[in-house]
Amino acid sequence: MTRNVGAIDIGTNSTHLLIASVNVPLHTFSIQTAEKSTTRLGEVDSESGDLTEDSMERVLETLLRFKELAASHKVEELITAATSAVREAPNGREFLYRIKEKLGLEVELISGSEEARLIYLGVLSGMPFNDRPHILLDIGGGSTELVLADSRDARALTSTKVGAVRLQRDFFKEDPITHKRRTFLQTFIQGSLEPAVVKISSRIKPGEKPVMVATSGTAMAIGSLAASQEAITPLRCHGHRLKKKTLDDLISKLLAMTYEQRRRLPQLNDRRAEIIVPGALILQTSMQMFAMEELILSERALREGLIIDWMMRHGFLEDRFNFQSSIRKRTVIHQAQRFAVDQKRAERVANHALTFYKKTKGILHHDQGEGRELLWAAAMLHACGKHINNSSYHKHSWYLIRHGELLGYSQSEHLIVAAIARYHRKSLPKKRHEEWQSLIDKKSRDMVSSMSLLLRLSASLDCRPEPVVASINVEATTDEIRCELIPEVARQNLLLEQWSLSNCSSLIEQSFGVTFKVIIEN
Repeated sequence: MTRNVGAIDIGTNSTHLLIASVNVPLHTFSIQTAEKSTTRLGEVDSESGDLTEDSMERVLETLLRFKELAASHKVEELITAATSAVREAPNGREFLYRIKEKLGLEVELISGSEEARLIYLGVLSGMPFNDRPHILLDIGGGSTELVLADSRDARALTSTKVGAVRLQRDFFKEDPITHKRRTFLQTFIQGSLEPAVVKISSRIKPGEKPVMVATSGTAMAIGSLAASQEAITPLRCHGHRLKKKTLDDLISKLLAMTYEQRRRLPQLNDRRAEIIVPGALILQTSMQMFAMEELILSERALREGLIIDWMMRHGFLEDRFNFQSSIRKRTVIHQAQRFAVDQKRAERVANHALTFYKKTKGILHHDQGEGRELLWAAAMLHACGKHINNSSYHKHSWYLIRHGELLGYSQSEHLIVAAIARYHRKSLPKKRHEEWQSLIDKKSRDMVSSMSLLLRLSASLDCRPEPVVASINVEATTDEIRCELIPEVARQNLLLEQWSLSNCSSLIEQSFGVTFKVIIEN
């Protein structure tokens, strides 16, 4: 059973809509569509501080369009929240009343700390925290939220009145800015962030090494600019690691550019080109203050947090810790359902693959544990390409996994899962293959080579729609691997499975110098 829910975020720079399909049995959600309009609500009257008539009209027009789009998706509830621009404007509440009168939308005016809490929930839904504390940084147009959290709870929620739009409006009177102006601006940012940094630092326990996560349009734009300079450009910024040195080099280039030069960069739209420098300086200063050498980018934040909060309030998600701890498993199962994978058959293949993994360690692979979960994910999704076509379905599987959403997996892990599924049948990896070239380094390629072999062995036993092999008994030495097939029913004919699995023996013997024998339990 699924339920469609929408979330609207009325921000200082942009207004966003996210429509999600909530999978009630699986306790998760998938994003159906996301829309954004640059409404520039933060361009307030310079004397009164009021929201201007033009900016309010832009938001009203956008909300009307979003409301109609949500209705077309049969959204049952549209959660709408306004942040710092409306929060601080003298006529902010009057504007919310106007939205209700004209459009019938109830808009919640959320506080800075509530905004930080929702950002935490959103990030938590998209990446594993692995019992390590995380410093979450969200750079908005009018405010910056800093959160210290782990997978169980948020330890500190802060919101500071320093944002990309606010700084651009107050400090950027010339372009490019002078070195003196830049130094003053960095000092101002540091002073503004200091209370939040002190609060968060005081709640980091001795010996802990937090991970830093950045989210927001600014962070994603910086990530896109940085990624464009890499040999292999990632399809998405989510999970991408940004090193401080890369950020420092990028900011030096941006500071030397005029607005016209920045807007010609393909990764920046016109409005982002205006505010990218102050936003990047907030990001850089935050990393300096926490002595971070790298951070991880997250595409999930406030809007996804609104969806998670809705699920919790309606009883579809009772414990966010359990939600976090099973995030990888749920995202794989969700993708399997999406592409109509026969889940029972996939689970059988996965179980056989994990048996081969356990019993052949040190012989067919030397993985220290990192590959086990990636092998399971690839096994669960290896047949998803049949959703497109049975012919060369392993190639279709690679494409679907590569371009799909695997929450909780890093960019390199995502590529590895796709490549394991790609090479579980037919040809072995070749240097000219796009799938092989997409792998980031030698370690990734070695893992794909070993894990795809294990998946090849287990998938070869999946010859029939109904289960005939109850389990396998694998005994391995450096000279010989014996695989005994145990039937579901006594005296069941397993000659087809024996023949299929035996076809892998020459590959194993040539690659590892190990004899591979397949026998059937008498």
